[in-house]
Amino acid sequence: MEYWAHIDGERVQTLKEHLFGAAKLAGDFADRFGKREWGYSCGMLHDLGKYSEAFQEKIRTDSNRRVDHATAGAKVCLEKRGFYSFLSYCIAGHHAGLPDYGTSSDGESSPTLMGRSKKRIEDYSEYRKEIEIPELKTPPFDPSKSPDPNFSLSFFIRMIYSCLVDADFLDTENFMKEGHTEREAGESLEVLLKKLEAYISGWLGNQDRKTVNGRRTEILKHCLECGERKPGIFQLTVPTGGGKTVASLAFALRHAVKNSMDRVIYVIPYISIIEQNAEVFQKILGDENVLENHYNVDYESSEELKPMQLASENWEKPVVVTTNVQFFESLFGNKSSKCRKLHNIANSVIIFDEAQMLPTDYLKPCIAAMEELAAHFKASIVLCTATQPAVAPLFQTKVEVTELCPRVEEQFRFFERVTFQNLGTVSEEELIDRLGQEHQALCIVNTKKRAQRLYQEIKGEGVFHLSTAMYPKHRRRVLEKIRDRLKNGETCILISTSLVEAGVDLDFEAVYRQLAGVDSMIQAAGRCNRHGKTEIKNVYIINYIEERLGSLEDIKRGQECMEDLLLYYKDNYENLGDDYLLSKEAIDKYYKKYFHRRCEEMRYIINDHINTDLFSLLADNKSVRAIRKRKKGTLTAQSYKLAGDKFEVIDSNTVGVIVPYGDGKEKIEKLMNTQNMSDIKELLKELQRYTVNLYRTDRYINELKSRNALISCFDNSVYILSPGFYNEDTGLSSELENCIF
Repeated sequence: MEYWAHIDGERVQTLKEHLFGAAKLAGDFADRFGKREWGYSCGMLHDLGKYSEAFQEKIRTDSNRRVDHATAGAKVCLEKRGFYSFLSYCIAGHHAGLPDYGTSSDGESSPTLMGRSKKRIEDYSEYRKEIEIPELKTPPFDPSKSPDPNFSLSFFIRMIYSCLVDADFLDTENFMKEGHTEREAGESLEVLLKKLEAYISGWLGNQDRKTVNGRRTEILKHCLECGERKPGIFQLTVPTGGGKTVASLAFALRHAVKNSMDRVIYVIPYISIIEQNAEVFQKILGDENVLENHYNVDYESSEELKPMQLASENWEKPVVVTTNVQFFESLFGNKSSKCRKLHNIANSVIIFDEAQMLPTDYLKPCIAAMEELAAHFKASIVLCTATQPAVAPLFQTKVEVTELCPRVEEQFRFFERVTFQNLGTVSEEELIDRLGQEHQALCIVNTKKRAQRLYQEIKGEGVFHLSTAMYPKHRRRVLEKIRDRLKNGETCILISTSLVEAGVDLDFEAVYRQLAGVDSMIQAAGRCNRHGKTEIKNVYIINYIEERLGSLEDIKRGQECMEDLLLYYKDNYENLGDDYLLSKEAIDKYYKKYFHRRCEEMRYIINDHINTDLFSLLADNKSVRAIRKRKKGTLTAQSYKLAGDKFEVIDSNTVGVIVPYGDGKEKIEKLMNTQNMSDIKELLKELQRYTVNLYRTDRYINELKSRNALISCFDNSVYILSPGFYNEDTGLSSELENCIF
């Protein structure tokens, strides 16, 4: 009997062909981090369940009958024990997602690995006639060289899982499309480095350190020189205006080519920065070589962009620009759609732009992931920011962090274009009066409610508002108007929340910043006198007595530590000088205090009562001991599904409110008239550009519901806003009565 894996009309892919094809691909992927045999074995064993008569009947008759084909390979690995048992997670979950281990009492109906191991499935023993189990001799890693062997093991299994699911998909896709997959890998990094060198060639002759461009060139040259170094952990601490974007790209491309690496990955906190940086990269390297992977980019709307849409599935491009959320939720996720890209992170240069924006509650797991990528997966890490967080003490081993910016303190003094003035506590009336006397000024406050109130008091010609109460496409449109007015020298007053701070290219004559952490204060200062065209300008620190921050823990803790720093500065002003708050010393002092106060939270506590954190879900000492002794040992008892469910950088207790505006109206109409779930998912993805996210517990949701302003869709997972409940100046109002017009 010939066993089939897939059919397409009259064409058939045999099961043996698929297993060998997937094994070859998975082995190639795992070879990036020196574990070819692990990827090959996983690929060869993943579909053994398709050797059952039931599955063969199903595929030949095109039956809708469900036949479990994933448990068989997992059972084979569990029975063989030893290192093979680690593969059982990957094979059991290659469709449903990496499972939890569970407990010995789990029954066969349980989705855990223990439950699956007891499940009665169709006879698949015919595999022995065609498939020989590959040898698996090498351990997954050397526990003696790992700072946390438990975490290393969980990370390794997830990476092998990534190799399997991508190989399985690609081999199937290749058969179904007869090799015409429309995938385009992009040009080599060697070609991209030459493009960059040509782009910057006119800058490199500038030796004048007395000019801004001369200093930018100095930093750029140093980054190119450091690109010759071996892989490791680096930081690029460049003051605002120092040319960080191009300098970091120069380091990354030179470093990747020198060390035969596969790609450059930029991890950025905000979509607005992604779009800004990606535009620079595309200009230098070509659109076809730069993949933006976030919800605000639309690759589906044009057939010409099909290769980009396919590349977004597994990051098969030389330069990838993505978000903190996308990157880390993939690294800790358990679903195949999230994990598929992970093997392409190995052997890459990974740049964390605006590193001060790494999620604090998850900081220790995030740092542990960086450490793991550098130690076992041939990656180089670059922490890139003007306000470098003091994360070195958070690494579990003593790592050498190489600074890429020459003479950091001197650069900060040279690029100094502002001075801080602490106005202390001010009334809203005082602030409004001050803003009324400004020509081009930015005022950043801590809450959407405060921003909307201020805007309503001073709105008029040349006054703008920005916050996450506005859907992304609305914010982008407002930013374009603001840039035009600033460029033309017209009056421009912007009231905003912190979303304009990191990386948004705006240049005001004055900035007012409500008290927050030192990173926010300095990032806000970066929007003032940005290009140093005039004399030193002022950044005013303000505070409000009655400000209530509720659950905004990051802001509250930042304010506390900043108040301590301001008090220290006031008491020691004569010795510290005017520019102290912009210095590396002040930043280090702040972060040491901030991280000390939040030390336990950074492990991400899942359950306060039993003190369970993310690391404990991915720990099993028995398995690590077995690896050390090269024994068969006990299967690793790790909770991949639970860890994936719990690791959510953005609180999942939110609901999307879709705003009917522009071509969003047409997409909403399509959504309401669509039955196909795949089409619904695509439309919802496109509509995220017209979506405002609100917490489900917010009283505002209930107020909107009481006024019949929301149309509920898909079991209350998303709402559509009724016309008339959105303000074109401020978006969804914090005071409901103000948004009805």
